[in-house]
Amino acid sequence: QVHLEESGGGVVQPGGSLRLSCAASGFTDFPFSSYALNWYRQAPGREREFVAAITRAGDNTVYADSVKGRFTLSRDNAKNMMFLQMNSLKLEDTAVYYCNAVRGSRGSWGQGTQVTVSS
Repeated sequence: QVHLEESGGGVVQPGGSLRLSCAASGFTDFPFSSYALNWYRQAPGREREFVAAITRAGDNTVYADSVKGRFTLSRDNAKNMMFLQMNSLKLEDTAVYYCNAVRGSRGSWGQGTQVTVSS
């Protein structure tokens, strides 16, 4: 069973940066490199929303308009890791951030890491 664990969240001032990591394990049937990866976030009182996605080979990324130009998504298939570099953070980026791995109809979620942007 695929297990995902996020880390790197914290409290940061507006304009600051954070780097989130997602460590993946439990790939018994298919390798990590066969999964598309995503980040989602959920702010208090709001629905979970898409943040960014990266292809299996890591050669293409897609970002929500709200984070485009500020966030950068990458993955290391050799280490079963995914990273979200978040720069120029805004108050509205405050949320719990979740990593998600998808292969066909199979999807797995981590428990999330809290990001708080506050002055």
